Amino acid sequence: MTFFTDYSAVKFTGLDHIFDVYATFMEFSIGDHMFRIKFYGLIIAFGFLLAVIFGGRMAYRWKLDLNKMLDVLLYGTLGGILGARLYYVAFEWDYYSQHLAEIPQIWQGGLAIYGGLIGAVLAAYFTCRHNGLDFLKLLDLSGMGFLIGQGIGRWGNFANQEAFGTNTNLPWGMMSEKTTDYILRYQSTFAEKGITMDPYLPVHPTFLYESIWCIASFFILYLICKKAYKFSGELILCYGILYGAERAVVEGLRTDSLYIGSTTLRVSQVLSMAIVVICFAILMIKLHQLKKNPVPYSPVETLPEALDYDATNEREEKADKHASVKAMQKQKIKALEKERKQKAKEQKKHGNNS
Repeated sequence: MTFFTDYSAVKFTGLDHIFDVYATFMEFSIGDHMFRIKFYGLIIAFGFLLAVIFGGRMAYRWKLDLNKMLDVLLYGTLGGILGARLYYVAFEWDYYSQHLAEIPQIWQGGLAIYGGLIGAVLAAYFTCRHNGLDFLKLLDLSGMGFLIGQGIGRWGNFANQEAFGTNTNLPWGMMSEKTTDYILRYQSTFAEKGITMDPYLPVHPTFLYESIWCIASFFILYLICKKAYKFSGELILCYGILYGAERAVVEGLRTDSLYIGSTTLRVSQVLSMAIVVICFAILMIKLHQLKKNPVPYSPVETLPEALDYDATNEREEKADKHASVKAMQKQKIKALEKERKQKAKEQKKHGNNS
């Protein structure tokens, strides 16, 4: 068993420090088979875990049925993985049609984030219909969780030294042996798409741009949720605008984009711009309608009393119980004091009679 392999020395233009980056956390063999646990997978799993914890906490506050939420989480995760892989394979079919055995090998890379979102949303929609959950409210919750997962998960690209951008002379330009090798290997592909790349110059760390944008967008959505949440579906529309705008910009810098056929149109860039326009239009229409006819809105579900696990009510119930116990203790003390006085009075009366 070996830890920390597949090393890269990563240098940023504006920093004197060289970062030691490992793509593989652990390698071990069972019989003739070698197994590798990649930092890419561990980082994505960590981002997913944080997103689930946040989503579970928000679901608790909104009084969503947690058992039904677990069903959505399970099927949404499976749908997301399947969608991410199928989306990627579909736009790289020229390669995968000749290597069918590699299609299930997701540990080798090749997961498209938009495909994952589409797959997860479709799976969640049918699960919500079956379980009777509010799909739009669930999307609002998921939008914030997506941003947590995406903001952290992008650092998996840093571990692999992949998904970087074109050359740059900015202070945060990144360079490593892996970026150089990748550029040298795909020079002909870049030329076909009209991209000029120097393998010995720094590149845009696009993973970092997306990570920062996603984390900042999460805080924006959370602030809207706390201060300006007006209707079910509002947060997922804002997610579409914020993430779509980021992806439309950053995708234009990347060197590993999926393209529409033989054109130079990037799939994710076109899709992102369409999402921004559609989400913005729907959001404006909905806000205009609410301005003319305001309707109070709260994401908190009204549950049967037996299922109401609201934290505020729970605290109030504990306080009431504590107050009730104290009142009973006071009554017991008064009763004992009264009994003591009564006994003392009887003893005094008995002594006088004697």
